[in-house]
Amino acid sequence: MLNSTIPPLKVDKLSVNRSGRSVLTDVCIKINQGDFVGLVGPNGGGKTTFLLTVLGLLKSKGGTIELYGQSNPSNDVLRKVGWVSQEAANISSNIHLTVRELVQLGTLTSSNMFWRFSSEQNDRVNRAIEMAGLAEVQDSNIFHLSGGQRQRAVIARVLASQAEFILLDEPLVGIDRESRNSLLKFLDTLCHEGHKTILMISHDIAAIQQASHRMIFLEERIRYDGESSCFPDMEYLASLRGIQPLHEAIHKEDKLYQLTDIEDNQ
Repeated sequence: MLNSTIPPLKVDKLSVNRSGRSVLTDVCIKINQGDFVGLVGPNGGGKTTFLLTVLGLLKSKGGTIELYGQSNPSNDVLRKVGWVSQEAANISSNIHLTVRELVQLGTLTSSNMFWRFSSEQNDRVNRAIEMAGLAEVQDSNIFHLSGGQRQRAVIARVLASQAEFILLDEPLVGIDRESRNSLLKFLDTLCHEGHKTILMISHDIAAIQQASHRMIFLEERIRYDGESSCFPDMEYLASLRGIQPLHEAIHKEDKLYQLTDIEDNQ
């Protein structure tokens, strides 16, 4: 059994290069049990690279990554980590798969995949479907669900695997406002009632600020890491990124020209 006091993720001075370009530099992040963390930042800022490196799919140039205190995670630790990619809910219409069948896939391992589903597996599937609010559509084809329902279904698959630390890449993309609010409420419930830990990438800063406990702004380096309620405004974020207020500068130049003309005419 894993020690609940050990953080699910601890990253220290992580640096990653891709195609000869520095994407992440000296990134330090610690995520504690029960956190709901929103990871935001511009396109190309390194958000997905960060998650893929945490998952071991990309190699780092330097620094350390610990999952539940282990730099070389055991199988027990790896089973505690669930990954939902940006494309996970984009299921082809050619694939005939019900919600229940999709969630059942989360219970499969190399040791049980050729055996009949056990009562314990079925219990896990039932709990995951119930938590995701999909009981009424569990026998429906995944393709016929709304975007929000499909997102909840792929997260339910991760829940059925008994993952404790859930990594989500842009789950809000392509879903309407009502579905988005429902999904965020579901994720909040997973943290508060299901005792899960969530790290979620999103471009929807406003939605993340309302739902998450903490926000991290990543653009090669950590530009902000703190409470969601204290997340800086866009002007300050721009200054952190070295972006100057162009229109204000132009306005000041216009004023200067106007003053010069007045002086010349006097």
